[in-house]
Amino acid sequence: MAASKPAPRKGRDRHEARLPLVAAPRLVPAAGYRATLRSVLVGPSVTPRIMRSPAILVFDSGVGGLTVFREIARARPDARLTYVADDALFPYGQVLEDALIARVVALIGALIAAHAPDLVVIACNTASVQVLPALRERYALPFVGTVPAIKPACAASQSKRVSVLGTEATVAREYTHALIRNFGQGCDLTLVGSARLAALAEAALAGDAVDDEELAREIAPCFVEDGSERTDTVVLACTHYPLLLDRFERLAPWPVRWIDPAPAIARRVVELAGPATGAPAPAKARAIFTSGRKPSADLTAALANFGLDSSEFAGTGGI
Repeated sequence: MAASKPAPRKGRDRHEARLPLVAAPRLVPAAGYRATLRSVLVGPSVTPRIMRSPAILVFDSGVGGLTVFREIARARPDARLTYVADDALFPYGQVLEDALIARVVALIGALIAAHAPDLVVIACNTASVQVLPALRERYALPFVGTVPAIKPACAASQSKRVSVLGTEATVAREYTHALIRNFGQGCDLTLVGSARLAALAEAALAGDAVDDEELAREIAPCFVEDGSERTDTVVLACTHYPLLLDRFERLAPWPVRWIDPAPAIARRVVELAGPATGAPAPAKARAIFTSGRKPSADLTAALANFGLDSSEFAGTGGI
């Protein structure tokens, strides 16, 4: 596993074909996995059932989970969706693990009491790894988590040079290294931890100016050349990062596959809740921001584009 280091930037060859964004299939661990890793990936055994207009709660530290929310809404247009951004504590990557567990377990409990969801999606890598086992132990309903899509990335790579772009907390976690050991398939992986990209994605969606040069610096370590081989696949190991995908593609020194886990998370939701039933689509989903801050006009418009009713926002008091 290679260390993260900036690679020389070279101009994009105009004759190279742009490689596609790849949707990750759900990771299913092989027999013999440690229980801790299994609990993050798939959780305890849950009997799938057909739910008519299920209530689904999608939770993240900020707006990154909107990329997951969008895929779930496409897969289950009949679902009654609620989106919760714990922006009062954003970013989670800078929160001590014990504090994060206590915070999220209590907050999810309040949300379950208020909204009675049939299923909860933790659309955040950091929260999934650190908090999901405690959530599943405390609450008797299905949880779907988010993990870096290392298995499909390594399967898709032709050069066997793969980079994992996540938060500093995600790339440092033992579970990420366990995924690499078990799913690396002989690839040379570079872990790239960014302290800034999630905040930059939040800023961009809110309408703030985000400099191309800053984004280019953050993604540069993903692009590694080793003789005749170079990185051809990058795992987006934070749900915020697909919000910047168009700019990543434009700023990349050469074309790569960008692997987004959101479609796979939506497929897991369908596995547990069943396919769309043809029931009438409910009203637009409600967005809850735990800070209680009023979104900017640009963010309000962006949320409306994701299918969230821009007239309904609440702090923790409105949960």
